[in-house]
Amino acid sequence: MARLYSDEGFPKKVSENLRQLNHDVLTVQEAGQANQGIPDDQVLAYATDQNRAVLTINRADFIRLHRQSSAHAGIIVCTEDLNRETLANRVDKAILKEGTLSGKLIRVNRLDQA
Repeated sequence: MARLYSDEGFPKKVSENLRQLNHDVLTVQEAGQANQGIPDDQVLAYATDQNRAVLTINRADFIRLHRQSSAHAGIIVCTEDLNRETLANRVDKAILKEGTLSGKLIRVNRLDQA
């Protein structure tokens, strides 16, 4: 089980599916930080303070943040996929493969973009 923080653009249904796969997912909405225009570096800092890896489809910005510093609880960048269950299963598989997420950047791509 991983502790995850899904950012504002991450699909809610994928977060729900990840919970069914026994992951501890906190959404930005549940954290009371939705619709505030919080900068990505602050999203990452909040997740790190909560010891949670960020889940995002905002690939470019979070890859850049990881390159600046790996002092975080993990970043999982995903390619948008309208099949939410499939995306959740790919995220779950990537988490299980990695073991620990701390300091890592994990890329989860659609199968047609692997």
